[in-house]
Amino acid sequence: MPFLRTRTQRALISLSAAAALWGSSGGATAGTALNPQAGDKGLSHQGNRIAVRSEAAAGDTFAARQHLFDQLSATTNIPWYRLAAIDQYERTLAKKGKSMTDGPQRLIGISVPEPIWCGPLNPDQEDTSPSSISFFDGFGRDGSGDGKADLRNDIDVLYSMAAYLAKYGNSASDFNIAVWEYYHNGRASQRIDQFSKLYRHFGRLDLSGSAFPLPLGSTYSYRSTWGSGRSWGGARIHEGTDLFTPHGVTVRSTCYGVVETKGWNRYGGWRIGIRDIENRYHYYAHLSGFDKSLSAGDIVIPGQQLGWAGSSGYGKPGTQGKFPPHLHYGIYKDRGLTEWAFDPYPLLKQWENTERIALKKNKKSR
Repeated sequence: MPFLRTRTQRALISLSAAAALWGSSGGATAGTALNPQAGDKGLSHQGNRIAVRSEAAAGDTFAARQHLFDQLSATTNIPWYRLAAIDQYERTLAKKGKSMTDGPQRLIGISVPEPIWCGPLNPDQEDTSPSSISFFDGFGRDGSGDGKADLRNDIDVLYSMAAYLAKYGNSASDFNIAVWEYYHNGRASQRIDQFSKLYRHFGRLDLSGSAFPLPLGSTYSYRSTWGSGRSWGGARIHEGTDLFTPHGVTVRSTCYGVVETKGWNRYGGWRIGIRDIENRYHYYAHLSGFDKSLSAGDIVIPGQQLGWAGSSGYGKPGTQGKFPPHLHYGIYKDRGLTEWAFDPYPLLKQWENTERIALKKNKKSR
């Protein structure tokens, strides 16, 4: 079975995406003649005019991007959240440079190197001919129906990725194998699987939102302790912020995410780690215990109970009481091959202030 059977179907995706993009800059319609039975979910057909969804018309980037994923999913049968997961993973690795600023603004973050797109033995590394790219076993395909396979065209890039995934099958295990074969990186496979799980669970791209890790009504104190020295277990710096609070105070998730680790660490004691959609790892240490309902792989939301503050750590499992009870909160950013810590104090202050303001507004509205 051909992946996309006709040029008309490919044109459907291109025109629908263009409508979404035009809508984000203020336009609401685009004139064309399309088959309303072709599987277009994001547009409503009125004769030969297409009314763009109000979210995209209002300039919502998430809605415009979701629109592209939905179009490809409807036409190729590749679930939208898998395409979105790959796109988001590459978005978290992207660095602002020439490739990101040159040319038209793009909605999609997937970037395919030219030798892979055109074929490693292709003498023309700027080739856009689908036939010659195919001859040299390149990744690129024409998804927009314009006769070109352009790696700067969002539709062509997404279509090419969907075609690649379709070669492996449509099950979850097939998807994991395809991702591994594309990146040959276990960290990439794990992250994309986590992102796909989050998108599928919540059914949307926008997973922003936060909470302070301790209830604001509880007793606590903290200051910036980033970089201070630590000696137990060898010379090292403090990669986080200590929030001192009484034993047993609830520890909460600061984000939407997936439980990546849960258990004992000789430095952090009973600890839990959450991976969010921005590829950040949130580390909660020295807990007195965990919420029994949580297991590795579970999905959490901002403010959800993870466990309770304590003084565990600095020894074998069960060691505690070597320091006052507190929550050690750290945050790490994954850049693909390395993961590095950064000071969480500014984010903690921001989340605390945002939550206080929201609580005050709720009280006034009652």
